Parts: sequence; C-alpha cells; structure tokens
Amino acid sequence: MFDLHRLRLLRELKHRGTLAAVATALSYAPSTVSQQLSQLEAEVGVRLLEPVGRRVRLTAQAEILVAHTEAVLERLERAEADIAASLTDLTGTLRIASFQTAALALVPTALGLLRDRHPHLRVHVTHMEPEAALPALQARDFDLVLTEEYPGNPNPRPAELEQEELLDDRLHLALPTPAGAPDADGPTAALRSLADHPWVMEPEGTAARHWAMTLCRDAGFEPDVRFETTDVLLHQRLVEQKHAAAFLPDLVWSGRTPTVSLRPLPRGRHTRRISTVVRRGGSRHPAVLACRDALRRAAGHRSGQA
Repeated sequence: MFDLHRLRLLRELKHRGTLAAVATALSYAPSTVSQQLSQLEAEVGVRLLEPVGRRVRLTAQAEILVAHTEAVLERLERAEADIAASLTDLTGTLRIASFQTAALALVPTALGLLRDRHPHLRVHVTHMEPEAALPALQARDFDLVLTEEYPGNPNPRPAELEQEELLDDRLHLALPTPAGAPDADGPTAALRSLADHPWVMEPEGTAARHWAMTLCRDAGFEPDVRFETTDVLLHQRLVEQKHAAAFLPDLVWSGRTPTVSLRPLPRGRHTRRISTVVRRGGSRHPAVLACRDALRRAAGHRSGQA
C-alpha cells in the first residue's frame, strides 16, 4: 500500500513543476519534499524522478501513479461532498478565482445571495486571470473558477474539470472620440479607421489579446499596442481620456451607462462566453452548487437590468 501523502506530493510536483514550488505551496522545506518523494520511490520500487538540468521531471511510471492518485483524490472529494450534503448547515470555506470584470459585475451580488442563504459559509475570492486560475484549480488551490472564452479561441478542457456556461457577454469597439461622432460604414470599417491610433490591450499570452490581435489583423492592420494591462478599468479610462482605442465588454459597465462611444464588432466575433469551472470530484459539493446557483441568479439579475 502506497502512502497517500507522498502520492499527493508527487501529484503536486506534476502540477506545480518544481520541488521549490511544491514546498512553497505546502509550507514545507524543499529538502522535506525531496526526502518524501525518495521514500515513495523506495515504496514503489521504481524510479519516479529524473534530472533535467537543475529541475526534475516525472518518469513514465510516475505519470501512471499520478493518474491513479487523481482518481483516488476525486473519489475522496466526492465523499467530502456527500458528507457536506448530509449536514443541515453549510459551513467551511469556498475558494473562488475570478477575472476582473466578472469579479466586479457578478461576484458581489452572488456573495450577498450566499450570505443570506448560508451565513456560516466562508467565501474567499482571489482576482486571477483564467490562464493562471485553471492550473491552480487543478492543483486544488481553488474550488471554483470563473473563466472567459473568446470567439475562435476555445479553452482547453481537461477531463478532470467540469465547465458550466453562465452567460454570454457582448464585446464592443470603444472609440477614443466623442460619443456623437458618426458611425463608420460597418464594423470592419470602424475597426480599420483606427489602424493608426494607439491601442490598449491585455498582455501577450492571454486569450483576450489573441482574439483582439486576430480581429485587427482580419480587418487588415497591425494594431499599435502602446498600453498592456489586465485591468479593464484602466482600458476604459484610457479610452475616456482619448489615449487609446480598446475592446470593452458589457460587464465592465455593470448596469451603468457607458462613458465612451461604443461600436459593434463583426458578426460572430462580438461575444465572449463566461463559465464556471470546477473539479469533477467536487462538482456536487453543496457549497459549489450553492455558489453556481448564486452566480446564475446574479447573471440573471444583471440581464434584467440591461
């Protein structure tokens, strides 16, 4: 019988990449993690790690062990959900990661609904972009993640994660011109009219940046990206001050009247999909179910205001 704690350390190493990252996440010394994994190798009787430069990687046999460990942990998470469901009072801590606009427009309302129905449930919210939050969900740093998916750029969907669509969020071209300026002759022409204007976009490597760059290139130009930030409120402010053009979603206004001139985007390219993602083993946990329900109601409340 293999030691479950050591198997978890091996799994952590697969998801976090380095012994130092595992040690930091679990508040261990790196030497302790290394020693525990050496003992696991002795238990299994095969080599589990091999050096690659200054780092280590999992052997094929280690990958087999991690796959079985994932199945065991998923089963234990389902047991935890069943126990929680048997209780009359929902307690404990629910850990959520959300990107900015969903955190602004949906999360506060959902938190109020959860507080009213489950006053003893502690909810911890972290602002984190989906590119970082989804791996952290797999590593069990979070219980639920809010993600965004842009047209033509689908998110990867690992088998151990379960995704549920929440709402579609319309995207617009935000013009650094007075609201009374005349419309260009169609969405593509409006985009092309800003070919020589500075732009603000999210950083390279994000889904939003990939979508935005593709949209501009399909309109026939390479955007002059002078400002890069994940802070969409800064995008809004730069447009308001006429420093840059941007792509802004409906969620950024959160029921308020837009403060900049907005134009439609080409059909089929103007909507991003907002979803909640959880681990498959924890999808039936009462706290996760309650949170998803609260977020759906928050999204419905927003739609009613639109």
